[in-house]
Amino acid sequence: MITETFPKRTLLAALSIALAGSFLLCGYEFIRAVSTSLFIEAYGAKNLPRAMVAVPPSVFLLLYLYGRLLSWLGARDALLLTSILSAGLIASCYNLLFMGYAIATAVIYVFREAYIVLIIEQYWSLVNSTLTPKQARWINGPFCAIATIGSVTGGSLVAYLAPSLGSEVLLLFAAGSLLPAALLAMFAYAAAGEPQPAATEHGGRQGHTGLKVLARSRYLVFLFLLILTTQVVSTVLDLRFNGLVETDIVDKDMRTAFYGRFYGQWLGISAFVLQLCAGFVLRSIPIRILHPGIPLIHLIAGAALTIAPSLRSGATAFLLFKAFDYSLFRAAKEMFYIPLSFDARYRAKQVIDSFGYRFAKGGSAGVITLISFVIAIPGAAFSITAMVMAVLWSGIVSNLTKQYQNLGTRNDGREEIDE
Repeated sequence: MITETFPKRTLLAALSIALAGSFLLCGYEFIRAVSTSLFIEAYGAKNLPRAMVAVPPSVFLLLYLYGRLLSWLGARDALLLTSILSAGLIASCYNLLFMGYAIATAVIYVFREAYIVLIIEQYWSLVNSTLTPKQARWINGPFCAIATIGSVTGGSLVAYLAPSLGSEVLLLFAAGSLLPAALLAMFAYAAAGEPQPAATEHGGRQGHTGLKVLARSRYLVFLFLLILTTQVVSTVLDLRFNGLVETDIVDKDMRTAFYGRFYGQWLGISAFVLQLCAGFVLRSIPIRILHPGIPLIHLIAGAALTIAPSLRSGATAFLLFKAFDYSLFRAAKEMFYIPLSFDARYRAKQVIDSFGYRFAKGGSAGVITLISFVIAIPGAAFSITAMVMAVLWSGIVSNLTKQYQNLGTRNDGREEIDE
């Protein structure tokens, strides 16, 4: 049955890009754990919001450069070049750390937030350009699951290697992972074929960044608002979690190992299980019901963290957000892009899912930083904010799913949205 649903070249492309994602996320576990731990060591967890404020302008700069590359080289070569350049910058930051430049900890923290979304969203752009809505219900969950194997592997390696090798050396693993990831992504493009823009989109005629495409579409604006609300929830839970980690685990390398276990093992395994279930869930539960149900879970977790704050409840609330974000939410959200044009899938998507993610995180972190200059922010404020934003999230996504159902057919007319 699955061979009837998927042509062989489609299956090969999906498997290749999923394996590319596995290598990418394996390397990301190294840079995520190391960069957070090194930054806390150099500047303290209280200064994490200041680093987060620098993320949105950095992401937008990368998106502008990516948009130019996309117009000049096309989707395949833009992905190849951004992957290679990212590996080079990570390796350069390792050299700076080796030379004793503490500022490199801030650079690598900010860059890790930018490069991962830029590259992973390019993978999803290919997936959304290749699959029909029915195929996506089968494959989006397994795609995430295969990629998550890399996360689990990377996190386990971080927990094992950090105490013996030291945190800084692990950055080289992150840089190296981008090379096989890029090679596998090229295999995926060879199997699927390179998506081409319409004549009116060719060469970035509607703008290199996708901002104009976004601004003209009420549907895309709601997608952008959805990302903003979800990432405010992510940011406040992230900051609360890191503050609790700093209080409970004071040794740098032990903290790095804890982050490795948390992200690569606990979170990775949780997300993997949900990803394996995603195909069944997407085929069994209508998106109009599934999407609003996810923020309800975070509302409950936020309430538990508010009532009984601890490292365990903070880790649980943050883990639940990330596990659903990497699995059911991601698999269901990507279906929103399938009926759209090339520029919406390759340009506006980057604005929404790369810049939007990081803008919400950096913007909310900036507000928190300003408030902290005036008053000490109680820990409960973070979890209460998460609860408020979860309620807003539910309303936005309910409206968005209605718009999705009204889209009709994809621009190339391949298949109706059967929701």
